[in-house]
Amino acid sequence: MTSAWTRPHSHPSPSPPTILSDSDSDADGFSSAAEIHRHSDLSNSIFKPYLEFSGHSGADLSKIQSFLTSSSAGALSCLICLERIKPSDPTWSCSSLCYAVFHLICMQSWARQASDLAAARAATRLPISPATASDTALWNCPKCRSEYPKSHIPKTYLCFCGKVENPPNDPWVLPHSCGEVCERPLKRNCGHHCLLLCHPGPCPSCPKLVKVRCFCGCIEDVRRCGFKEFSCNNPCSKVLDCGVHRCTEVCHRGACPPCRTRGVYACQCGTVKEEKECWDRVFQCDHPCEKKLGCGKHVCERGCHSGECGECPLKGKRTCPCGKRVYEGMPCDASVQLCGATCDKMLPCGYHRCPERCHRGQCVETCRVVVKKSCRCGSLKKDVPCYQDLACERKCQRMRDCGRHACKRRCCDGDCPPCSEICGRRLRCKNHKCPSPCHRGPCAPCPIMVTISCACGETRFEVPCGIEMDQKPPRCPKPCPITPLCRHASNCKPHKCHYGACHPCRLPCAKEYQCGHTCKLRCHGAKPPPNLEFTLKPKKKKIIQQSEGVPGTPCPPCPELEWRSCVGKHIGADRMMVCSDKSQFSCENLCGNPLPCGNHYCTKTCHALENQLRESEPCEDCYLPCQQEREPACPHSCPQPCHPGDCLPCKVLIKRSCHCGAMVHVFECIYYNSLSAKGQETVRSCGGPCHRKLPNCTHLCPETCHPGQCTNAEKCCKKVTVRCKCQTLKKEWVCQDVQAAYHHMGCHPKDTPKNQFGIGLIPCNSDCKSKVQVVESELQLRKSRVTEVQDQDTEKSVRKRRKRRERVLESKETSKLQKIISGAKRLLLFVFILIILVAATYYGYKGLLWLSDWMNEVDERRQRYSGIK
Repeated sequence: MTSAWTRPHSHPSPSPPTILSDSDSDADGFSSAAEIHRHSDLSNSIFKPYLEFSGHSGADLSKIQSFLTSSSAGALSCLICLERIKPSDPTWSCSSLCYAVFHLICMQSWARQASDLAAARAATRLPISPATASDTALWNCPKCRSEYPKSHIPKTYLCFCGKVENPPNDPWVLPHSCGEVCERPLKRNCGHHCLLLCHPGPCPSCPKLVKVRCFCGCIEDVRRCGFKEFSCNNPCSKVLDCGVHRCTEVCHRGACPPCRTRGVYACQCGTVKEEKECWDRVFQCDHPCEKKLGCGKHVCERGCHSGECGECPLKGKRTCPCGKRVYEGMPCDASVQLCGATCDKMLPCGYHRCPERCHRGQCVETCRVVVKKSCRCGSLKKDVPCYQDLACERKCQRMRDCGRHACKRRCCDGDCPPCSEICGRRLRCKNHKCPSPCHRGPCAPCPIMVTISCACGETRFEVPCGIEMDQKPPRCPKPCPITPLCRHASNCKPHKCHYGACHPCRLPCAKEYQCGHTCKLRCHGAKPPPNLEFTLKPKKKKIIQQSEGVPGTPCPPCPELEWRSCVGKHIGADRMMVCSDKSQFSCENLCGNPLPCGNHYCTKTCHALENQLRESEPCEDCYLPCQQEREPACPHSCPQPCHPGDCLPCKVLIKRSCHCGAMVHVFECIYYNSLSAKGQETVRSCGGPCHRKLPNCTHLCPETCHPGQCTNAEKCCKKVTVRCKCQTLKKEWVCQDVQAAYHHMGCHPKDTPKNQFGIGLIPCNSDCKSKVQVVESELQLRKSRVTEVQDQDTEKSVRKRRKRRERVLESKETSKLQKIISGAKRLLLFVFILIILVAATYYGYKGLLWLSDWMNEVDERRQRYSGIK
């Protein structure tokens, strides 16, 4: 066994305890650094003696470390008053389970109230004197509910180890500590004492080395006294309780388990054999023994058992069932006779005896003797059978021990049970309700401790529930575990653990642009996911989601300035522009490049040329009409836009009328303008008569179409009819004679209208006068006829007016008759309405009388019906 055993792993090398922060901010000021240094020195001074022996800091020191953290952060609070415990305040700490620290004054008040309440409760419930109840009263720790006698009510302010009264307040010593070695006996009564300086909380495990054996006793090893119990991991091999087999379990603490080896075993009477485990080999079957007793007449009525069955129970001295008559010498198989006397055995009630004659078997269980009983509360008395309990329906109105609720138990005997309801009052923490049964006095403080930790969870402390809202997270000296995601991760200075987002990187970006310049802004790269913000009580419905990292923003365009010329490359038009601004600019000058036409220059504002940039703008197209002079010259401009070289021949069709205006000729401009003046006159002639009106008469020119004025206008040989003024006489003259007559009269023939040409050239005679008289007489006759027709029309219109007036008079006479008829109708309607109103009044009155009689009759019937009843 020794060869199979391997030595346990050695303990790790000594390491200093974790440095805990005592601040609630992430600033790096001088004061915070001093506090952390002082806190570290205080921890080292307390744990140094223990670390020299144990070599490592285990879970035993967590309670003390938590107290140090909460004390340095100002979070040490009294659980009773929920006020902060100052280093100069007298305190008392529980020494049983929780080791919580309280104000001495608060604890004294709490203990007195609790012990007085317990004494009053014991005096009312137990049959003891008030002095005895006061001496034996107990009080509980507000947190762990450990019980202390009344004699242990704290009276003096002691340090944690209990050696010094009223320990002084030293800033370099743990508050409420004497600063000396604790020297309290360690747990498990190992005989050693605590090596730490005076400290709160439980003493750690004993760190001293001792030589001990494993659980089975096979291996001996040197172990820490606090962890001296160990297993060698070999089979136990101890002899089990059966005395036959050995323990097959690995070396273990405590007694060996029952033997599990299976086998076939017989019961105690030997009737049944079953397969059972070795530890359960002794068992009893379900069959009765039924072996013959010593008398040979009866069998054993006992169950399965070991050993002899014994003598027959009916052998020897026997009595009747009631025990009054004794029979001796009777055989065991003979039945005992009844004595005939009253049974007189005590009934189960304890007050009355059995009234039956001597009988076999049990007496009646229910005593039916009628007695006068009173209920438990004494409010009811009644004759009932003895076996029946009497209880009234009256509810007890006494207050229970809680002083808040009535008993309300039916027929209570005065000993009201404790209140079964939950207290439910809001505790001083204002976060929870009292879960204890309803009680007198103040509720116990909330026993819940709230853990406040840093973001990484390495530094933490506990505070009583109710004051956590005033606390801030502890300052942790550990580095922040979040790795920067920007390009300066290797150059960023590490910072301490914190809540929320990390500080932004303050280094310049220094990323190079494509143009060759570098970004001079502060780092704007990606940011890692931030820690959650410090919250003590997140809302239940609020789902806390892990926030994501913030992606970095791209570098802004290059802001450097440089000189840049305009797109037209004009001299003296350079400007200072931002490097990242790739846009081109144009100056205020005109382009000035020659256009493709070769005749004009580009008048656009400065623009990029096609051979310089991709996004170039061509020079404007020359949309001016061609301004060159054609050869031969013509009045038409060239229809093409401005173009280099000679213009095309003019193909415009021009219209030219003939000389007389009777016909219009159409020629091409190039053809007509290329002719000489004489040729143009020849081409324009239509070859027909002139047909132009002569200037001095109404006749047309008889010559062939010719240019210019018609010649020989005064030598017209056409015949003209000449009349006198009254147009009675007429003659035919030659036109030239007529023109000569007009000239002789002193007027020009051109001024004479066409319809008056030739009239008045011949003088009138006597025939003309007689004709004039006849015409005048005819005119007078026409006038007289016209007046007669007008008089007849006026008479007809007067007759029509008279007929209309007569009709109006007749209509007026008929309207009077209609008035009489309408008046009669109105009178009849009024009479009819009056008759209806009188009838309605009469029958309404009759109806009211009938209704009154009916109601009187109903009342009489009701009175008769009530009198019959």
